[in-house]
Amino acid sequence: MLRSPLLRRAVPLAMALWSVLPAFADDSCDVCMQWNEPVDPFRIYGNTFYVGAKGLSSLLVTSPQGHILIDGGLPESAPLIAQNIVALGFKFEDVKLILNSHAHFDHAGGLAELARESGAQVVTSPWSAMVLRSGGKFDAGDPQAGTLKRFPMWTHPQTVEDGQSVSVGGTQITAHYTGGHTPGGLSWTWQSCDNNNHCLNMVYADSLTPVAAPKFRFSKNKTYSNVLADFEHSFQLIDALPCDILITPHPDASALWARREAQEEGDTTNPYVDPQACHNYVAIARLALQKRLAEEQAGTVK
Repeated sequence: MLRSPLLRRAVPLAMALWSVLPAFADDSCDVCMQWNEPVDPFRIYGNTFYVGAKGLSSLLVTSPQGHILIDGGLPESAPLIAQNIVALGFKFEDVKLILNSHAHFDHAGGLAELARESGAQVVTSPWSAMVLRSGGKFDAGDPQAGTLKRFPMWTHPQTVEDGQSVSVGGTQITAHYTGGHTPGGLSWTWQSCDNNNHCLNMVYADSLTPVAAPKFRFSKNKTYSNVLADFEHSFQLIDALPCDILITPHPDASALWARREAQEEGDTTNPYVDPQACHNYVAIARLALQKRLAEEQAGTVK
């Protein structure tokens, strides 16, 4: 049951993501320009800011000792992200860690340039680290293997284990293995506090959409045999997380722009706060996976 009005408004977009998010066998990307549309950076809550593009999230979590950036968008997104960080009044070179959700070109494409220019350490899962080192050439087990665009490689990422935390200054962020969309998906959680020391639980939940290459079948395959178990683990984990504010790698999947519009229209409450957001996100993802499995059983997968 979807208990949030804002999330119910976002269901048509989110349910369609599994078929809208494209896979690419060549260098074309008709939707990339749309994804990379610039937007002004803004505060989500406390020391957490949105610094990404219109269709691809990047978050900045700040501290006096340095900052943590989450996700790098497309290769073309790197300058936009850096500019947004500076526009907020922060120094780009104060970014000390860059965390990744999953190693696809639309979330990891800008990592190499962002890390090189800032001097920050890139942190991701062991599987994603292999993909980053190859620039997307090594994607064994990925449901979209062989169809995705390549991106600039980063040869020395740091890896984290499930439940491990990383920190800069007093800011601590915890990694959670949430596979399914890729074998190496990571979600990240932390607390952000306002000036009155009122803290909220922040969740950057990785993509849970069952997007696949033409011959991949979630119901039966040899390259990622535990994909359904990984999805179920991810569903249960994200649904159980303390979750006041949810952000996702594709912001429309968590109704970010509907919330932003409500804020700009003068909503006196914080429209980003929704304790049911993670529950609703999982409910939508479950429906998308069920739809995909039903299509596979019926033999109607495109």
